[in-house]
Amino acid sequence: MKTALIYARVSSDKQREEHTIASQTAALRVFAQEQGFSVPDEWVIEDEGYSGATLVRPGLERVRDLVAEGQVDAVLVHSPDRLSRKYAYQVLLLEEFARNNVQTMFVKAPQTATPEDQLLLQFQGMIAEYERAQILERSRRGKRHRALQGVVNVLCGAPYGYRYIRKSEHAPASYSIIDSEASVVRMVYELYTAKGLSIGAITRSLNAQAIPTRKQISRWERSTVWAMLRNPAYKGTACFNKTTTTPRQRVTRPLRMRGGPASRNSAHHERPRNEWIEIPVPAIITEETFALAAERLQANKDQAPRRTITPSVVQGLVTCRKCGYSLYRTATRTSARKIYYYRCFGSDRWRQLTGPLCDSKPVRQEVLDEVVWREVLKLLESPRLIEEELQRRLATARKVGPGKTSPGDLATGSGAGSKQHGTLDDCLSGGSIIARWSAASYA
Repeated sequence: MKTALIYARVSSDKQREEHTIASQTAALRVFAQEQGFSVPDEWVIEDEGYSGATLVRPGLERVRDLVAEGQVDAVLVHSPDRLSRKYAYQVLLLEEFARNNVQTMFVKAPQTATPEDQLLLQFQGMIAEYERAQILERSRRGKRHRALQGVVNVLCGAPYGYRYIRKSEHAPASYSIIDSEASVVRMVYELYTAKGLSIGAITRSLNAQAIPTRKQISRWERSTVWAMLRNPAYKGTACFNKTTTTPRQRVTRPLRMRGGPASRNSAHHERPRNEWIEIPVPAIITEETFALAAERLQANKDQAPRRTITPSVVQGLVTCRKCGYSLYRTATRTSARKIYYYRCFGSDRWRQLTGPLCDSKPVRQEVLDEVVWREVLKLLESPRLIEEELQRRLATARKVGPGKTSPGDLATGSGAGSKQHGTLDDCLSGGSIIARWSAASYA
């Protein structure tokens, strides 16, 4: 009996909660039996909460790896839009599977290879892409129209200091002030504008007083205080359309530890101020206080000492092998000169409620930079090392059963059959030379 794998996908959290992916899988199992395919349990692959407009999905990556290994006879999908919402991506995947002699079959699509049926399949792909674009545009325009009318429910929840009141039959959605949190907001603005404390000093003061955050289980961070000082909702005008979504640029620690992309692989960037849409809400502070805070924030931005920083070889690239956090550059000054170090974020006591997470010692910048530069030169002089490492990883993937190897194992060289860890391994998996073992070796 021929073997096949099942691929199912849902894009929204609501669909995930309603378990619609389970209905896809059940229909595909029945379809596999009707077509005479055997589907091992480990070859039922699901992507929950991933958009069909991107190819970077852990489940889809695993499907493509299994197809490339040549042990699959068919890929079963419920409909073309579950494979991808973009027609160009559908064509790419179908051609890739066909090159490996793997048949792609859809429950909700023609099963024959006649020109008419292939044309209908292509139409389905184009219609799915058009439908997604239409849904996004309608949603965007609808939210914008409601924001212009001053409707609060287009905003992404209430910030600290407010409670979101849901829409009812008698009143629209609104914000109400939480007195205990509003007093903290006023205190933060007073400490920053009147007493001249820095954002770091305010953060330490809030933690020292054990003032609870919105989640009640976390601690105050400087980024939270900074965002509070910039939020115009506190002066009575919450803003819609403040940010735009773009692909994520930074590889964060959760991504490195997960070994694959996040379910929402995106980041938010601020739009120009003239594109914001103001929505009236109850004010916690005066406009004058907010203007003073904005003026000081701008002055700190213009005059910050960090603007004169000198880039280093591995700045923003190197990570700690013990805990996985990034290493940042810091400095200390002696009577004669200034000495630079790379220090692990996890070793900072003040960043965590329970103390430091890592005991790695700081690494001298000139020592690590020299080691990394030597490794870079070695790779440039001998490209054969890269080719050998790629071949080793492909061989490891072929030896291990396809149901036991994930894309993250292939990317990092881990999993069964992987015994080597070293300079080149870290270079290829982390995007930086000796990204993890350097901190431990030279501590």
